Amino acid sequence: MNNGHDQPRIGVYICHCGHNIAGTIDVAAVAKYVEGLPGVVVSRDYKYMCSEPGQELIQWDIKGHKLNRIVVASCSPLLHEHTFRNATEKGGINPFFFQMVNIREHNSWVHTDRAAATQKAKAQIHGAVRRVAGHRALETKKVAIHPDVLVVGGGIAGIHAAVTMANAGKKVYLVEREPSIGGHMAKFDKTFPTLDCAACILTPKMSSVGNHPNITLWTYSEVAKVDGFVGNYKVTVKRKPRYIIEDLCIGCQECITNCVYKEAKFPDEFNEGLGKRKPVYIPFAQATPQVVLIDPELCLNFKRGVLTDKCKKTCVEACADRKAIDFQQQEEIKEIQVGTVIVATGFKTFDAKRVPYYGYGKYQNVYTSLEVERLVNASGPTGGEVILRDGKKPQTVAIVHCVGSRDVNYHEYCSRVCCMYALKYGHLIHDKIGPEAVIHDFYIDLRCFGKGYEEFYRRCQEEGVHFIRGKPAQIECREGKLVLVGEDTLLGRLYRIPVDMVVLCAAMQARKDAEEVGRIFGVSRSRDGFFLEEHPKLAPLSTATDGVFLAGTCQAPRDVPDAVAQASGAAAKVLSLIVRGRVEIEPTISWIDPDICAGCQVCLGLCAYSAISFDERRKVSVVNEALCKGCGSCSGFCPSGAARSRHFDNRQIFSEIDGLFDAIHAVGR
Repeated sequence: MNNGHDQPRIGVYICHCGHNIAGTIDVAAVAKYVEGLPGVVVSRDYKYMCSEPGQELIQWDIKGHKLNRIVVASCSPLLHEHTFRNATEKGGINPFFFQMVNIREHNSWVHTDRAAATQKAKAQIHGAVRRVAGHRALETKKVAIHPDVLVVGGGIAGIHAAVTMANAGKKVYLVEREPSIGGHMAKFDKTFPTLDCAACILTPKMSSVGNHPNITLWTYSEVAKVDGFVGNYKVTVKRKPRYIIEDLCIGCQECITNCVYKEAKFPDEFNEGLGKRKPVYIPFAQATPQVVLIDPELCLNFKRGVLTDKCKKTCVEACADRKAIDFQQQEEIKEIQVGTVIVATGFKTFDAKRVPYYGYGKYQNVYTSLEVERLVNASGPTGGEVILRDGKKPQTVAIVHCVGSRDVNYHEYCSRVCCMYALKYGHLIHDKIGPEAVIHDFYIDLRCFGKGYEEFYRRCQEEGVHFIRGKPAQIECREGKLVLVGEDTLLGRLYRIPVDMVVLCAAMQARKDAEEVGRIFGVSRSRDGFFLEEHPKLAPLSTATDGVFLAGTCQAPRDVPDAVAQASGAAAKVLSLIVRGRVEIEPTISWIDPDICAGCQVCLGLCAYSAISFDERRKVSVVNEALCKGCGSCSGFCPSGAARSRHFDNRQIFSEIDGLFDAIHAVGR
């Protein structure tokens, strides 16, 4: 393989990219200009350089013209830099003797003046030609992949990903912050558009997690710290005390029955506060694991500091045979080694109290979407009967779409699922109350985009749901009725509609702790607060941190089928890494010259990837090559000039700048 010590013999290839580039830039004129530059042996323009014939053209020219440097001017390096590096390597020279020029996003897509865009392309490529002459041969390094996997989040996406990988024979750690896995789906009654029982779908998968020999399930736990790099992550997990010894508890619930509180009297979080629970409880009937926990904020033992005589005769004595209750239990720290991570931490619903003109929290018969899920659920606080907080059964119901989404005051994005679960509520409430029920559905647009969705919309129309295009401007309370005031934008007239019950379809939004979770795993967030993928089209499951993948609604609002599909994809990405056994580390990273480093440690605070450490013995900073992403923050700021970036050294950068100026001066002459 050529090491590049010979005189530069450069091949330049300019892509038409269909009309994306050639529609704005005169590619033939650019190729003609480039062939006269020093060191250029071949200059060609081709319609699609990323195609197989385009790549083969590079390989043939390397061999036929003895080229030792390659420049391709086309689209973003994010899309095809690796494609052309591979073509360069197949031609017989080091893949880093290649330089890519972005004349699409940086030129043709942002200009309308053809002549000016053509001159700019000439300057861009001239700079690349000067730069590539100073490239050095670099070699990628390979790091072994630890076969164990961490899944963070036990909703439907995390569950599906964990079971998929465990069934493939891999050891999986599933960490969930709540006392049970299941996530939001565990609260649902039915799933749209087929109206399948959510529990019937989810419960078997939850049981698979709890019983699978390859899955270690840690609920009521959080990831506190992640160290290491792709293939070799050391993860610290903080396990909160349940005050129950999990290995001894058999889920008999005798402690709950014999609790000093004979009646449940505290708000039940799983039932969205519509039901009550005791200080010792299991979140819901199908919870996994089937292990109770004690709420220290409510338990009399923790309130008084010592067990009362009454308490001694209740929960503790009820568990005397098992001795599973341990009021002295402390937080537990676990450390594990994994090679890859799937983040599936889910979402939270928008707080409807932030929209004061809808009266949530003020009027007792205004409900949120999750509250309605529990209200219509057979295992809910009313046994599936639609009974309002005032004890009445509603006859008229209003369903309001887009509460908190598609709104410049809150979230501009569409939550994707609201239209369909609003239709589901219309059907379920109508079914629960009876044919005499009157359902009003207030919407902006109905976005029924998925398989069977439009058909479900038509079904709800046929069942008699009244659809009104126009969200209410306000909800008032008049003579025991909730009155929705607004404009029907389809008919062009105002409305005032009295109802017994209002359902607010709250937006899906990123969790409050998303910033902290992102910091722990090195995952960025988009403007809307959700986790950001590496590339929306080519790498929708990957993140900027190698070995960390996304699944489910932590990335964006999505329905159950999409969350499961993404979980399958994330599991496939993880399995492909594990099966490969090794991962390649890019050599275009930073390094610190120990002979120049002054030991000031400024670079440690600058590194966003925690890739730099300080060697106390030598008193110099050291780069962990497996963690470094080559962002250049350290090399750009280092006071002594010891920190440098491979493939972006001063000679290469200044050569490129000189080439740009040479082209500009040539045009001026």
